[in-house]
Amino acid sequence: MAKKKRINEVEKWLGHIQAYERSMSKWEARAKKIIDRYRDDHGPTRGSMQAHFNILWSNVQTLSAATFAKLPKPDVSRRFRDNDPIGRIASLMLERALEYEIQHYKDYRFAMKASVLDRFLPGRGTSWVRYEPHFRAVEQQLPEDGVQVTENIDEPQEELDYECAPVDYVHWKDFGHVLARTWDEVTGVWRKVYMTRDALVSRFGEELGNKIPLDAIPEEFKQKQQQETDLYRGLVYEIWDKEKKEAVWIAKSLGSELDRRPDPLGLEEFFPCPKPLYATLTNESLEPVPDFTLYQDQARGLDILCDRIDGLVKALQVKGCYDASQGNLARLFTEGENTNLIPVKNWEAFSEKQGLKGSIDMLDLKPIYEALVGAYGAMEQIKQQVYEITGISDIVRGQGDPSATATAEQLKGQYANLRLKAYQEQVAEYAADAIQIKAQIIC
Repeated sequence: MAKKKRINEVEKWLGHIQAYERSMSKWEARAKKIIDRYRDDHGPTRGSMQAHFNILWSNVQTLSAATFAKLPKPDVSRRFRDNDPIGRIASLMLERALEYEIQHYKDYRFAMKASVLDRFLPGRGTSWVRYEPHFRAVEQQLPEDGVQVTENIDEPQEELDYECAPVDYVHWKDFGHVLARTWDEVTGVWRKVYMTRDALVSRFGEELGNKIPLDAIPEEFKQKQQQETDLYRGLVYEIWDKEKKEAVWIAKSLGSELDRRPDPLGLEEFFPCPKPLYATLTNESLEPVPDFTLYQDQARGLDILCDRIDGLVKALQVKGCYDASQGNLARLFTEGENTNLIPVKNWEAFSEKQGLKGSIDMLDLKPIYEALVGAYGAMEQIKQQVYEITGISDIVRGQGDPSATATAEQLKGQYANLRLKAYQEQVAEYAADAIQIKAQIIC
């Protein structure tokens, strides 16, 4: 009966995973295109355009630096400032432990930077906090007389060395949750973990660890390194069920449960991950809308204008025709230098043809120049539209108008800070939630 119940549980979670993947497939396809554009890897989607204006890279670099510039400083204090020396010392110890972990280990810094980058590209940044004990081997202590009376072969000859609570960055494709309208309605989350054979055996034992096939590989590696068999791993889903307060590990390829533990960490919000760092959301779905989607039409217009400008610049060359009978005239542009004179044969005939004016006809560059000036002006107008949509003014980008008044620049800075402050608060809340989970694990 218990085995049948577990099979039903596995089928239930596999159904949740399938429903999530089906619901998020459109967002993942869109996010993949946005990342390719950020990396300037357009492939066949670029069409016949030779030049490209990557405003996405510029905006992401500006916003990510403006929202996460340095590591946060943990602040642990008592709720009430009463006479409680034990609580004061405990708060101080926890604050120092958190500060040491954040400053000493690089996992938190990397997870935050990667999550912020995901927030501004695919539209969702995620991380995962876990408990990690480290053991060390100890020598077996013999009695003083040198004779061992009993032998306990099952007792491990190791002891706890130190503990830590690392923060793992979770790729935006490897995170999932039960479908819901808002984050408060989510009852289960999971992440994909790609594990080697040694890691599988170490985590799930010899029997299960050797049974899980190494048949999974991230999509990015699958496209570029199809022949590299060493990249294949065993795919394990780590699922946290908030309703039943338990964590389950499932191998999708086996369709079976590997492990189940009731409330492994005893966290206040149960989930070992903070609320994801989302881009634009509505109250109807947790499918994020990447920022680039909101100004992709303007970005496409910039690409077209940039390609036109590239062609006009190439056409902006001094070109013309000359009388073939006066072959020496071509030397004016190849050999002629300051005050150098070029000899002309049959000077009388040359003079009758009005000299250089009658023998050479140059291409009129004025229409090309005017078209080039107009294209640059149109680019500036589209860029201003993009900055209005994203909230990145010239103040944020470190630029200013020398002719603008101080009052105008001040108003512009206030408007920019209003938009930027919302981004900064969102990132600060996400970073604080991860630290809170880490603090609960330490306690």
